[in-house]
This record gives sequence, C-alpha cells and structure tokens, in this order.
Amino acid sequence: MQDAQKRHWSRLVAVFTVLAMVVAACGADDEGGGSGGEGDAVLDEYDFSGVTISVGSKDFDEQLFLGHMTREAFEYMGATVEDNIDLGGTVPAREALLGGDIDTYMEYNGTGYAVHLAITEPIPTDPDELTSIVRERDLEENDIHWLSRAPFNNTYGFVSSPDLTEENGGAFDLQGMADYLEANPDTTVCMESEYPNRDDGLILFEEGTGYTVPESQQTILDTGLIYTETRDNNCDFGEVFTTDGRIPELGLTLVEDPGIHILYNISMNLRDDMYQENPEAFDAVAEALLSPLTQERMTELNALISGQGQEPATVARDYLIEEGLIEG
Repeated sequence: MQDAQKRHWSRLVAVFTVLAMVVAACGADDEGGGSGGEGDAVLDEYDFSGVTISVGSKDFDEQLFLGHMTREAFEYMGATVEDNIDLGGTVPAREALLGGDIDTYMEYNGTGYAVHLAITEPIPTDPDELTSIVRERDLEENDIHWLSRAPFNNTYGFVSSPDLTEENGGAFDLQGMADYLEANPDTTVCMESEYPNRDDGLILFEEGTGYTVPESQQTILDTGLIYTETRDNNCDFGEVFTTDGRIPELGLTLVEDPGIHILYNISMNLRDDMYQENPEAFDAVAEALLSPLTQERMTELNALISGQGQEPATVARDYLIEEGLIEG
C-alpha cells in the first residue's frame, strides 16, 4: 500500500511540475507586444493599451517609412492606431497636426524653423541649437512637441556624374564644384524647378561659394530624372536630397557640404494633449525610434524602397526588428 501511495504522489508531483513549466512559458509568451511586460525588445517596456493615436506622414519614400515605423511601434505597444500615412506634402501634414486630424508625424527641424514658424533670423548651423529653438517656439505658440532628434540630415545637396567624379579623382566639395563650374562654362547642373527659387536652395550655394550659376548652366528636370541623367553622365552635377536611396543604388557620389545648406534632422511632432497622457513614455519611445537613424542607416533604408522597390511598411517593420525595438 505504501509503495502504491509513493507511486501516486510521484506521478502527481511530475504532473504539477509539467503544469508549472507550461504556465511559466505561457506567461513569458504573453510579455511584450503591448503588454508593458519585461520582454527582450526595447519597446516591451512601454504599454499604450487604451490609447488611440492617429499617425500621419508626408508622401515621399522616407516619410512613408517613418510613418509606418511609428504606426508599427505604437501598435506593438498596444495602442489603437489610426493610419493617416501619406497625407501629401508639408502643408497638408502640418495642417492635419494643428487641426487635430492627426496626433503625430515626423517633421524636419529646418522646415519647422523656416516654414512653420517663419523665423527670419539666420538659421543655426548646429543641429542641437536649431532643434532647441524650434522645440521651444512651437510648444509655446502651437502646443506641438518636438521629441528627440535623429542623427541623419536629409538636406539639399549635389551629386557628381561617374565620369566627372573619376576625372576629379574622387568626391568634389561645394567650393570645388563652384570652381569647376566657373572654369568650365559648358558644364551642366541639373536641378528640380523649386531649387533655384527657394530661400534654402541655390542662393545658399551661391552665397556660400561666391559663384553665381548662370542660366546657361542650369537644366531643369523632374526630380527622379536628375538621378538617372546624372548617372548616365548627361548631367555633370545633379541636385538631390542627401539621404535619397537612389544615390548609392545608382553609384552616384555626393558633393561634400561643409555646412552651406540648411539642416533637416527629424523629430517626432506630437500634439500636447496626446503627450500629456504619458510624457515620459513618449519621450523614451521617440528616442528609441530615432537614435539609430544615422546618415548611413537612413540612406540604406531609403535605398531598399526607392532603389529596390520594397514596400515602406515592410522596411519599417524589418528596421524595428533588426534594431531590437520589437520582436518579430
């Protein structure tokens, strides 16, 4: 009888041990992904359950990536996300934010300074100073927070054609480009229609280098054509956005800029009424999302979309997983 009881209790202990292991495993599986638990991913620490947030973006590849990155992150943390990605250009995105149609989107500090706040003083050349001014003014005047700041700077720039780069023995800088243009009147500079007339465009190149580009050297093209025409050596220099993925994809070489063009780093723009629901978490999440986005990283991500045709939403999710921000 005693042996039978011992066998009975041994079986019960074994069963309870297995059950305990299953429960523990299930508990571990439930952590993260909007639970606010202590999982392995960075964003597992934050719980936005019960929060409804509307996420927007502008309409070009980099902004589509940033919008989907933000949407994916908040969904992962348990928020109910209203998808308003791909609103159009700067004006409709900003109006949607101010009007409450969206709660957040990613904006560029140079745009905030010169366009949204219309500050007329010379724009700072230090990204921290620039962002600090925009952050303080926009919060005071419009109840808009500028959270964190990505390292990358998507500003105007130029690329040189493969033949001209080889002839030069490597990359030009802007002064070297100006000197070459002056010494070679037949040289062509391909630009989109806005750049020669913008306050943050050609005038900054001319003031910074001392060379005025004559109309005889200017060729106006659609933005996409500038990249391929410069690759094909039909443009000696092409005006571009410096984090555009087509630059590495097409083997183009950026002209080095010592700081002539305005800075365009991004921050998360967030309405104050949304921010006040969880200030510390919003600050931390914005920093986690943006701090890995160096110039090289952002250009690589853009290349996957603009150069290889991958979907922005797919690239955004892969980025979050690769950076350990969410679990796959």
